[in-house]
Amino acid sequence: MAKVKYYYDSENLAYRKIKIKKRNKFGFVILFLLASALFGSLIFVVLLNTPYFDTPKDRLLIRENENLKLNYAVLDKKMDELDHVIQAIEDRDNNLYRTYFNTSPIPKEERKSGFSGENRYTDLQGYDNTKLVLNTTKRVDILRKELAIQSKSLDYILKLAKEKNKLLSAIPAIQPVRNENLKRMASGFGYRTDPFTKARKMHEGMDFTAKVGTPIFATGHGIVAQADNRASGYGNHIVLRHGYGYETLYGHLSKYNVKAGQRVKRGDIIGYVGSTGRSEGPHLHYEVHKDGKVVNPLNFYYGNISAVEYVAISKLANQENQSLD
Repeated sequence: MAKVKYYYDSENLAYRKIKIKKRNKFGFVILFLLASALFGSLIFVVLLNTPYFDTPKDRLLIRENENLKLNYAVLDKKMDELDHVIQAIEDRDNNLYRTYFNTSPIPKEERKSGFSGENRYTDLQGYDNTKLVLNTTKRVDILRKELAIQSKSLDYILKLAKEKNKLLSAIPAIQPVRNENLKRMASGFGYRTDPFTKARKMHEGMDFTAKVGTPIFATGHGIVAQADNRASGYGNHIVLRHGYGYETLYGHLSKYNVKAGQRVKRGDIIGYVGSTGRSEGPHLHYEVHKDGKVVNPLNFYYGNISAVEYVAISKLANQENQSLD
């Protein structure tokens, strides 16, 4: 039974019964229902954003997310295995194939370098698992680049294998002056005393003393790139371009036996010992260049001297004496 409410009528000094109109009652009911709906909606939104109330859709997304993480972990493990396989191939490539064909190894920095450009992965930003996706994508890109570099390298090695005979013919492999024609080994590769300034400086070749007119031999197949006296200090000199990054230089000649553009074979007489240019006496100054850098010619005499002769010439070449140019 509803409670009856009264109010005090001060004019008539009596209590009067409060009468509520029907439309006011209806308004109160509507207001109550609206307030209840609003409060209920607010509570529902709060519950949706708490971890204690998951909808079936939320649970499905969570499960899919966990599966995604698991798949990425499996993929990451497979990439580790692939990385080990590629590393083994790269090691064989650098230390076996390229060593055998006397070719420079590919630097690790070049093989492992990533991709430039700050905006390369912007489309992967802003997700819950951005870090995971980014790391995996970058690893895939690096592995893909490593495979591309290795594929090109093996193509190059295959080409070298097919041209092995040409390569072996091109490598400077004999002494440019025969032992029986030598007076002595004057100076080897390395720091030596300059005969003119008496200062210690790098001697980029080997000096062979012999009589003027002693034959000089091409140490490998190649093409005569220069046969002139236009290079400072060398006097009359010859440069042979052998290919595969090899070049040889023969300085201080008395005269030439070849001309620029001519093809020569290992063992051909290309010139004769002299003392032209910056020279202290009759000798041949001989240099070997590989990929634009001077290297020790002593490493390339395996074609026409014995092991005993090699040891003897090695001892002489390594003495820090005075060069002849």
